[in-house]
Amino acid sequence: MKKNLLLAISLALVLAIVGLAGCSPGNTVLGEIEGINISSQQAGIWVTGQGKVTAVPDIATLRLGIEAQETSVAEAQTQAAEAMDNVMTALTENGVAKKDIQTQYFSIRQVTTWDREKEEETVVGYRVTNMVTAKIRDIDKVGSIIDAVAEAGGDLTRINSIGFSVDDPSAYYEEARQKAMADAKAKGEQLAELAGVTLGKPTYISEGISYPIYPRGVVYEEAVAAPAPETPISPGEMEISLSLQVVYAILK
Repeated sequence: MKKNLLLAISLALVLAIVGLAGCSPGNTVLGEIEGINISSQQAGIWVTGQGKVTAVPDIATLRLGIEAQETSVAEAQTQAAEAMDNVMTALTENGVAKKDIQTQYFSIRQVTTWDREKEEETVVGYRVTNMVTAKIRDIDKVGSIIDAVAEAGGDLTRINSIGFSVDDPSAYYEEARQKAMADAKAKGEQLAELAGVTLGKPTYISEGISYPIYPRGVVYEEAVAAPAPETPISPGEMEISLSLQVVYAILK
């Protein structure tokens, strides 16, 4: 009995010693996360490089449409359909391709009001809303197209927003990427100098793109007849940026 007890205690002590040895600072369990050796995190220099460039937009995207309200669905829908046909014609006649016009939202909703005498909601009409996005590739025609749409749809016209973008931003991203890599290297070299070590080659690079926030412009809530002067629209400039996370090896 005593012999078995001593054997069990001895075995427990051996397992405990092995466990402590495995957890000691001199014994590191190595592994990989998404192809990165965990030990490299302790030995490398991690930096984030930023690259930014400015671009002149060459595309404008209008979010526009029609909103009609009448006492019946049929009347509201008829008015909205006729006005929307006029708006679509104005867009295509001013050079907007049909493939660049896309329906984004359509609804038919009741319009109600509170009847104080009856203490209940009363239906007073129906509202039809039909919104599309129109991509304008000739940036110089944005103002005249807005005027044409406002005239075509009359008081039912709604222009909710305008956004600007670059049709092919790849060249700008290439330039931003070069700037980000140079920024990362400069930071890595400074950190290496401060630490008294030599900067090695990159062992890991990860890119993160910051999508540009397009400037917004004119908003029409109630359209009127087009004014004599053309609506002034300025695309301005937009910023395209990206970041690179770079891990450099340390050469002692």
